[in-house]
Amino acid sequence: MSRSTEAQKAERLNAAHGLLAGGQSVAEAALSLSHRFAMSRRQAYRYIEEARMIGRPVVAAEPTAAVTFKLPPSLVDAIRARAAAEGMTISDMVSRALRAFLGQAGDNG
Repeated sequence: MSRSTEAQKAERLNAAHGLLAGGQSVAEAALSLSHRFAMSRRQAYRYIEEARMIGRPVVAAEPTAAVTFKLPPSLVDAIRARAAAEGMTISDMVSRALRAFLGQAGDNG
């Protein structure tokens, strides 16, 4: 059996959180989760326990696509340094910057 993707894990954790928030007992939630996602009850209990520990829904990761573009080395160095300082990946840093730019661009972008 293959491991679940980050998106699948988020979906299952959010489903577990929703069942618990809806008033289901841990046993009821495990049974519901195991049927819904065709997993063992043992695995369902793991998702439920993790959802209880987190205590809130998790953000589901959006699928990504690889993009290649050229930047001046000085800008790449600055992105690397900033990403490292904030404990982020370069990809996360660039995504954050582009989302901020597009949000500020409004109708002009």
